Amino acid sequence: MKIEIAEHKKLAHSMELDVRWGDMDAMGHVNNAVYFRYMESVRVEWMRAVGCEPSPKGQGPVIVNAFCNFYRQLEYPARLLLKLYVSDPARTTFETWTTIERLDQPGVLAAAGGATVIWVDFPAQKAVPLPDWMRALVL
Repeated sequence: MKIEIAEHKKLAHSMELDVRWGDMDAMGHVNNAVYFRYMESVRVEWMRAVGCEPSPKGQGPVIVNAFCNFYRQLEYPARLLLKLYVSDPARTTFETWTTIERLDQPGVLAAAGGATVIWVDFPAQKAVPLPDWMRALVL
C-alpha cells in the first residue's frame, strides 16, 4: 500500500533499523507492540539530533497519544527505513508521524503511525508552551 504524507507535514528525520529476531511473536511476524518501539526510536533519535535532551529537573516532550496502522507484516530478517514527519505546532503540542518500510521494498509501507507530543515542565508536572526553538523545527 502506498500512502502520501500530506503537504503540511515536514520530513524531520530518517533512520535505518534492523528487525531483530526477538521482535517477532509466536505467529512468526513482528509483534504489533514493537512497531511503537520502532516509532519511538526514530522520534528519540531526531530529538537527540536537534539537541533535545530532557532532564527530570527541566522541561521536555511527553507523548500523550499514539496510533499505528499496519499494512504489511514484517519478519526477521529485514532492514527498515523509518521516516519521521512533524506538523501542527500548537501552544503546548505538536504532531509526529512515522512511516515504516522495508529497504528492499522502497515506497511500500509496512506501517504508518503517529504521536502527539506535549511539552511539559517535569517538576511542576504540567504543560508549558513549546520553546521557540522547537516550534521553529516543527513549522
